[in-house]
Amino acid sequence: MSRTLVVLTAGLSQPSSTRLLADQLAAAVTAAVGGRGEALDVEVIELRELASDLATTMTTGVPTPAVAAARQRVSDADGLIAVTPVFTASYSGLFKMFVDILDTDALNAMPVLIAATAGTARHSMVLDFALRPLFSYLRAVVVPTGVFAATEDFGSTGLSERVHRAAAELAQLIVAEPSGVQGFLQDEPVRHRTSGNGVGAVRPFSELLAGHTGDGR
Repeated sequence: MSRTLVVLTAGLSQPSSTRLLADQLAAAVTAAVGGRGEALDVEVIELRELASDLATTMTTGVPTPAVAAARQRVSDADGLIAVTPVFTASYSGLFKMFVDILDTDALNAMPVLIAATAGTARHSMVLDFALRPLFSYLRAVVVPTGVFAATEDFGSTGLSERVHRAAAELAQLIVAEPSGVQGFLQDEPVRHRTSGNGVGAVRPFSELLAGHTGDGR
């Protein structure tokens, strides 16, 4: 059985340390899923390439074809790796723009591995104080191990160990199948993932405003 992993990388330069970390994580997850007897298709979304499309989508309320395609790829995935550089002690504005245009149900129960890069280890808490709450709010299942890499971490044994530990946790969730006795209690209804690209999914701001004011002006 083949699964799909989407990798979001918000690095601004080319090449970037953010993309380097994203590639290392993707390779480790691919190996971990393969070790469990399943194949994994990896799709990388470079948010740098969507910068102008994201700005257009944010200001018009209508996703461009490139943004719509990216949203569909994310909601259809079996797992997600999200990697951002740290700007002003948090995730980058470009990264947040993409998350903001996702449908509120795009990441329901989605296994997610969070990671970040920065020039100094002082920003390592960005994983637990910014990224983890963000994806928990979107009802994603964030793996216990986040991966932070400062400039001096690349090539170190410690980073490699964190990469492989986080990859194993994500791989386990990606290939997991429902099991166990259902019992007598009725399960909560499952919230399915949606990309938000369906007809009528996006309403112009003027219509939203009219709905709150009670008139059509």
